Amino acid sequence: MAESTSGWQGSHIGADWAQRVNSCHVSKAMMNKLVMDFLVIEGHKEAAECFQAESGTTAGLDLETISDRRTIRSAIESGDVQRAVAHAHKLSPDLLTGSPELSFHVEQQQLVELIRADRVDEAIAFAQAQLAPKAEQSATLLAELERTMLLLAYPDAASCPEAELLSQAQRQRTASRLNAAVLSAQEQEQEAALRMLFRRLAWEQDELQHCQRVSFPRIDDYDVARPYGMCQAGGGGGAATPARGGGSGDTEDAVMADALHGA
Repeated sequence: MAESTSGWQGSHIGADWAQRVNSCHVSKAMMNKLVMDFLVIEGHKEAAECFQAESGTTAGLDLETISDRRTIRSAIESGDVQRAVAHAHKLSPDLLTGSPELSFHVEQQQLVELIRADRVDEAIAFAQAQLAPKAEQSATLLAELERTMLLLAYPDAASCPEAELLSQAQRQRTASRLNAAVLSAQEQEQEAALRMLFRRLAWEQDELQHCQRVSFPRIDDYDVARPYGMCQAGGGGGAATPARGGGSGDTEDAVMADALHGA
């Protein structure tokens, strides 16, 4: 039976860990900055305006500049890749031509939309003319093209093993790629600090469990951000020991600030 929260806190390691976690403090101002950073970078203009008015947290840039990125994201998420490409070209004419990989992924999404609309002949011609030449230069891109073309082999593309390409999540991934490229062209951070912090959390937990062979209350459900039991130290070797606080001198706010500045 899964160990409860109170169970892991009742152990020696769990109690020590809980005490350390409870002693951490991130200021409200820093949390507000993280939220604003996420809203700005992800292109949520209206939400950023409301949050700025309610919290007093400044966006650090003219929020009108978000509108162009929001238009691009909305177009891709609604399946109108051509409109997104046209708008991106107006913002930065070299955005796609300067990055064959980005161009491929945007065109891959356009191919997926043609397949979704059952425009088979157009899809094949588009793949041959636009995607195949780029795929020939990269084994990774070739594999992606093959995945996409497999959708055409099934009368019902939704039953294809690669049907995930038809999901809304795939549209969102493509939108995020293009959004990041626009941000880079505008000399802004390409990824929200919150996303980097979640990746850092996942990496550090893996490092503790599998490399340092530490047992600790691991957080895997980020929706509630609460551990439900002690993870078992991985990698074999000696007995697990609780992780000790490092001597770096970083405060929690300093760690958050590093993430906000892309450290």
